[in-house]
Amino acid sequence: MDEFSQFINLQLNQSAALAVVVNKPRDLTRQQLREVKLLLDNHGYSEAHLQSAVRNQTNKDIAASIIGHIRRAALGEALIPFEQRVAHAIDNIYTRHSWTSAQRKWLDRLAKQLVHEVIIDRDFVNNRFAEDGGAKRMDKVLGD
Repeated sequence: MDEFSQFINLQLNQSAALAVVVNKPRDLTRQQLREVKLLLDNHGYSEAHLQSAVRNQTNKDIAASIIGHIRRAALGEALIPFEQRVAHAIDNIYTRHSWTSAQRKWLDRLAKQLVHEVIIDRDFVNNRFAEDGGAKRMDKVLGD
């Protein structure tokens, strides 16, 4: 894990995609995520390898995303299971607004997909939820 942290800190200025993960993860695109995964895989830091290293170091099985591993290495953020991060985020969203049942349905769908996809963009929504009207319908139901 120490080697991974050193690698991330050395690569931060070399990889624009890696810098986005650390500094503005909400702006991360699918293409940038692919770049980051390829960079890490090529240097022996696959997601499976990182999960194993965490398990060996902590005796805990933490299913964090690759983004979580990178932000822990670069910023010292706590390594929290990605599913738990999504659940916490969706709970925050639910408490900030009085959502209709149709809106909650869309938010639930997005949360379920986010656990598996890490990045959900307009193309993903249009493909995955085409039968439900895609991004255009989602925008309308959620009020842009």
